Amino acid sequence: MQRFQLYIDGAFCDGEASFESLDPATGTAWAQMPEAREADVDRAVESAHKALYDGAWSRMTATQRGKLLYKLADLVAANASRLAELETRDTGKIIRETSAQIAYVAEYYRYYAGIADKIEGSYLPIDKPDMEVWLRREPVGVVAMVVPWNSQLFLSAVKVGPALAAGCTLVLKASEDGPAPLLEFARLVHEAGFPPGVVNVITGFGPSCGAALGRHPRIAHVAFTGGPETARHVVRNSAENLASTSLELGGKSPFIVFADADLESAANAQVAGIFAATGQSCVAGSRLIVERSVKDRFIAILKRKAEAVRIGSPLDMATEVGPLATARQRQHISELVERSTAAGARIVTGGWMPEGGGFYYPPTILDCDGVDSPSLVEEFFGPVLSVVSFETEEEALLLANDTVYGLASGVFTQNLTRAHRLMKGIRAGVVWVNTYRAVSPIAPFGGFGLSGHGREGGLAAALDYTRTKTVWLRTSDDPIPDPFVMR
Repeated sequence: MQRFQLYIDGAFCDGEASFESLDPATGTAWAQMPEAREADVDRAVESAHKALYDGAWSRMTATQRGKLLYKLADLVAANASRLAELETRDTGKIIRETSAQIAYVAEYYRYYAGIADKIEGSYLPIDKPDMEVWLRREPVGVVAMVVPWNSQLFLSAVKVGPALAAGCTLVLKASEDGPAPLLEFARLVHEAGFPPGVVNVITGFGPSCGAALGRHPRIAHVAFTGGPETARHVVRNSAENLASTSLELGGKSPFIVFADADLESAANAQVAGIFAATGQSCVAGSRLIVERSVKDRFIAILKRKAEAVRIGSPLDMATEVGPLATARQRQHISELVERSTAAGARIVTGGWMPEGGGFYYPPTILDCDGVDSPSLVEEFFGPVLSVVSFETEEEALLLANDTVYGLASGVFTQNLTRAHRLMKGIRAGVVWVNTYRAVSPIAPFGGFGLSGHGREGGLAAALDYTRTKTVWLRTSDDPIPDPFVMR
């Protein structure tokens, strides 16, 4: 059984306790994980605080920080296959996706390496003749980063990259469900030569680790990816230290298909949007909103593609859908499908619990037309698609916006003016037109409503890890006049 360690203050160490991690493909334990508790969290935060204000990192130029990020990017690229294998083994995400995704993660570190010495201050043309005023951008402070098990190397890169470019130090908490790849990532941080305390990587459980991290008095900002309910705990915790927060949460993303769309292409995009990553994606296009005149034809195409999906070992490059990450996630999906069918939703394909080992669930399509189905409202975080139809563009937009979430959306049409109307009308942080699930370090990503706030990706993300300092310089040699009058 493999054994992993925490990474605190530039050294690898055991946690106060440990726990076993299960292989989702078999349901059996494969690795021993360190469990950080409050004392471990305190050591990690204190080391990050010291590194920020009194260590080698605090004396580095922005260009030097960028060079370290470039080196980290090269190490991530060189070790992508190893990291991919660990993520697949510990989370069940298929090797076909983890291999490609982690190789691309290196581009995020390269992007922010280039930004490190491009974060500029400014000069203010102040309205006082004997004053010169500048704005400096300085690191916001020690950052707590909490990421889930799905796409964790990607979801950490969009936080770690901009935070380090801005000069922050951090404590990164990997999910207790599949922390292996981030604990291994710490070895690359160490090899890249980041000073001790700049990056700390821990894992543990919510009450004894996550909560202690979020409320620690030296934490200045909390960057969180996860579900809305846990996010509420994060925000409540931040009341203890008044840390700022950025929240990237869940979604029930609409996938709108008009009759004039290329249906075969749209179907491939829908498969990518709901069955890729076994549906365990915050941007999953889980609500298909299709024009009524082509609904039956489009569902028939989807049904054929869903039933042709290769389900198997996530370590097999031929596999297209692997297991869910945990047994409780599969149980949640099964129960939600049962409640939806009880409400009147019709199973087009899938919808059954496979026998045997592992946490598998097949691609499933639910026809929810005319039905008040829970599947249209609640997030599955699994390979289940809910379908409704529309007659008019206005109806499609109303259905798309009928959600408390607002993370992503897809629009499929050949009508350019219609596409522009929908781009404007959809209340979501991302609108993909005639494509889906595309990402880049250059493009900001984030949501509206219960999908959270703040953006990851792009220059704005790096600026979010800074705060402005206003510097006033009096240029007159004359004595300061009346001290009881504000200048």
